[in-house]
Amino acid sequence: MVSHRPTVRRGPGRPGRVTGISAAAAAAAAVLAPAVTAEAAPRDEPRAVKARVDRLHEQAERAAERYNAAKEREEGLEERIDELQDEAARGQERLNRLREGLGPVATAQYRSGGIDPAVGLVLSSEPGEYLDRAATLERVAGRRAAELREAVAAQREVRQKRAEATTTLDRLDETRAQLAAHRRAVQSRLAAARRLLDRLDPAERARLGLGPGDGRAPLPDRYQEGLRTAPASGRAAAAVAAAQRAVGLPYVWGASGPSSFDCSGLMVWSYRQAGVALPRTSQGQLNAGRRIPLEEARPGDLVLYRGDASHVAMYVGGGQVVHAPRPGAAVRYDPVDMMPVTGVTRV
Repeated sequence: MVSHRPTVRRGPGRPGRVTGISAAAAAAAAVLAPAVTAEAAPRDEPRAVKARVDRLHEQAERAAERYNAAKEREEGLEERIDELQDEAARGQERLNRLREGLGPVATAQYRSGGIDPAVGLVLSSEPGEYLDRAATLERVAGRRAAELREAVAAQREVRQKRAEATTTLDRLDETRAQLAAHRRAVQSRLAAARRLLDRLDPAERARLGLGPGDGRAPLPDRYQEGLRTAPASGRAAAAVAAAQRAVGLPYVWGASGPSSFDCSGLMVWSYRQAGVALPRTSQGQLNAGRRIPLEEARPGDLVLYRGDASHVAMYVGGGQVVHAPRPGAAVRYDPVDMMPVTGVTRV
């Protein structure tokens, strides 16, 4: 049986949707905070430059988390479109089989003076407003009536699946417009930060903590005892081990391993090694488990930072976390109180 699966374009620029996509892009751009001015006066002190760079990195990280959220939506919509297309194709094949079975009924009715409207309804490729007029089914008796009811239901289901696929595709187009806007926001802020950093010599960048660093420095001795604290669970222990193996690997926004990470991507990858699926964004990870007080944190717990939970790290014990800190830096250890803590989540 030939499949009648509808062809649905997934690329951008589909005709008839320019206004909607433009509006989605504008909405995505509107939620992005204005970038900190990258141009610093020649007399700016290095610490003033660092403050501006830190703000730009913070803005970039927020935009990156919005990008991650949109990317997660895009993947879900693509999966749903595939499901709908498959369901519509299977429904069409079933409808074709039912139509073949009803063909003899139509032939007999034609010879006797005309085709019943209900039979014509199912045999038509454009049933229109007659699709929902089930009363016509009463004109066909017995087993054929049941077959006809099944065919009408199959026809209705195919139309619904195709309509839902079209609507979902519209949402996919809007999401892709948002992705592009968030990508531009990240790139512009990182470029501005890079221009500022280029004004500092390597020694100044290192002194201000803006150098690349490989994150491999051992933890201070006073933290070693705390690292013996037992993880909250076996999967937490596996996630901690994975995150510690990532120490020294570079931060890359939008990356979730195995060779580079952003902050939430490191958590996703680490827990994936333990067989646990986490949401892709730091905000989603805040609600991915049970919230606990910071003083009760154990290795493997997720520590969220800033009021909007736009940064996440993993507690490893001894008052330390491991995280992917910022562009230009490597996965490393830092004190748990390096930034204001929003919440702690036990997965």
